Amino acid sequence: MTTRAYGAHAADKPLEAIDIERRPPGAHDIQIEIAYCGVCHSDLHQVRAEWEGTLYPCVPGHEIVGEVTAVGNAVQGFKVGDTVGVGCMVDSCQHCAACDDGLEQYCENGFVPTYNGRIQDPPGHTLGGYSQHIVVDEKFVLRIKHPKAQLAAVAPLLCAGITTYSPLRHWGTGPGKKVGIVGIGGLGHMGIKLAHAMGAHVVAFTTSESKREDAHTLGADEVVVTRNPAEMKAHRGSFDFILNTVAASHNLDAFTQLLKRDGTLTLVGVPEHPHPAPNIGALIFQRRAIAGSLIGGIRETQEMLDFCAEKGIVADIEMIRIQDIETAYDRMQKSDVKYRFVIDSATLAG
Repeated sequence: MTTRAYGAHAADKPLEAIDIERRPPGAHDIQIEIAYCGVCHSDLHQVRAEWEGTLYPCVPGHEIVGEVTAVGNAVQGFKVGDTVGVGCMVDSCQHCAACDDGLEQYCENGFVPTYNGRIQDPPGHTLGGYSQHIVVDEKFVLRIKHPKAQLAAVAPLLCAGITTYSPLRHWGTGPGKKVGIVGIGGLGHMGIKLAHAMGAHVVAFTTSESKREDAHTLGADEVVVTRNPAEMKAHRGSFDFILNTVAASHNLDAFTQLLKRDGTLTLVGVPEHPHPAPNIGALIFQRRAIAGSLIGGIRETQEMLDFCAEKGIVADIEMIRIQDIETAYDRMQKSDVKYRFVIDSATLAG
């Protein structure tokens, strides 16, 4: 099936309209007409070859929401007309039990990302959600229970939502826990909403005084401006868990010293340059930990979507036309968005 998409042919070329081919649905495949696709910072990194290994043509997009238009003859649990989502992965190596255990994102054999992953179908790698249609194995399709009026704001949950939900759940966020969220952006604003909905006492960390009110509106109980030493010192040794969403290189010691004994600082942002080495003494004397977290498996992503539907949680978004994607990228680099861009896929027809 030929479908219209937006992609780039080289790192120094802008995204433009291109026609791509999608395979016909196999026995276990689901064909989806894409309604909305969120814009992730990793899209920009990948398409501009700021990360190694970009395959061209590159069609980004892994925050996909749409409607099922065809199903394979062996598909169970989905039917034409269902509202569904596709996140950061569309297949796995299928050489181990990781998928059955819900740990496919941490499988030693890896998974196939929604774009820029090597496959047999032309052109030899996956092409993502900046397109009108996509065909995905049923194992990697997610059920959306939010009202249709919220679908555009649901799209970023498929990456930003699960990237923050997974570590919050893994490290036991809930009532009686003091949880910090570092950074109030595309990831951080979701972290605040989710930690609040889980019942934790939430403290947001920002470098900007101007974001204090926004953070409270998102659900933070307290807000700390990290440039204020007195505010930082007041929280020393008091956190059970801190989720750090900042992708820029910075001093981690400022946050590890805020942890209780046995507390954990978890990183979900990948900086362009390495963070300065942490103070090891601050870790070993209080048995503190610095950890990392990726996205989440399909099972956990479905759990996150169901939780968000129950709690009425969506992302704060700004809708754009696909024709404005380069402007959106430039604004995203300047943190000029509150807090996630989402593409109206209907504009691909224009």
